[in-house]
Amino acid sequence: MTAPSTFGLSTEARNLHWLLSNLVEEVAGIRSVTVVSSDGLMLLSSDPDHLTARTAAPEAGKPDGPKGSSADLATIVSGIGSLTVGAAKLMDGGGVKQTMVAMDEGSVFVMSISDGSLLGVHATPDCDMSVIAYHMALFVGRAGHVLTPELRSELRTSMESAQ
Repeated sequence: MTAPSTFGLSTEARNLHWLLSNLVEEVAGIRSVTVVSSDGLMLLSSDPDHLTARTAAPEAGKPDGPKGSSADLATIVSGIGSLTVGAAKLMDGGGVKQTMVAMDEGSVFVMSISDGSLLGVHATPDCDMSVIAYHMALFVGRAGHVLTPELRSELRTSMESAQ
């Protein structure tokens, strides 16, 4: 992963970028990671160039993430988050903490951070799901209290200017 530019960002924003980079680099089986706000907008991404399948050069003929794009992962995470919150309301299940979708060719994990923000991970099919869930929980524990409305606004502006 190429580190995204954090020039001009606050200390809190740089720290979140660092946490995200460490999550991707240190946990085996993670393909891509995104943080999505409660309104479905991508705040952080492990894909600093926000490449799509049309512009990415996938290694070994396969894209690294959903269609090779963190924007696609953000859309998926937002949709899964919305679906599970609706399901939990219908079943009087309380708040949704974590969702996992296991597929033949990979897995998607979605975990609540705070006030509706979500952490999403796309992982390889042979990943250790418990290790990924553990490291996601660590990220949420470290990031949840600093993800203030001001920081979300700063991250959103940073993502928009990068595109």
